[in-house]
Amino acid sequence: MAEVLGVLSKPDALVRALEQLKAAGFDDLDAYSPVPSHEIEEAIGRGPSWVRLWTLVGGLTGVTLGYLFTIWTAYDWPIMIGGKPFASIPAYTVIAFELTILFGGLATLLGLLVVGKLPYGSFGKQDKGYSPRFSAEEFGVVVECAERDVAEVDALLRSHHALEVNLVEA
Repeated sequence: MAEVLGVLSKPDALVRALEQLKAAGFDDLDAYSPVPSHEIEEAIGRGPSWVRLWTLVGGLTGVTLGYLFTIWTAYDWPIMIGGKPFASIPAYTVIAFELTILFGGLATLLGLLVVGKLPYGSFGKQDKGYSPRFSAEEFGVVVECAERDVAEVDALLRSHHALEVNLVEA
């Protein structure tokens, strides 16, 4: 497998190149952009991030533990006040809400670290195709393809006025 890096100067050229690469059957694409772009995200077609699932699990864990802890505490030390029930759900909603926010936030942070493979030194390695210029003024795309398809990818990127096209060193 080879990785081809293409550097483009305009976001619309990158979007058209990504769409044409996807149509040609190249699905393993990475795009670099100095600005957020919904068009680039749609052209890559990765779908939503898994971080939101971490947030959901953390929030549900927080609300469940919030209610369970307060209800368990009320029945473990029963204090009858004015004939009211020991476990009053409306009174414990504030604690459940606070634990939902706390656990959801912590799970989001953990999910961001795990899904994003951060920090690089512990979980993975930095992309070989990345260049600091992709954070300043230029756009990049890395295409993973078979050795026999390198010439086709090169021609396709050059047809979209790529500033340079070269192989990424492993």
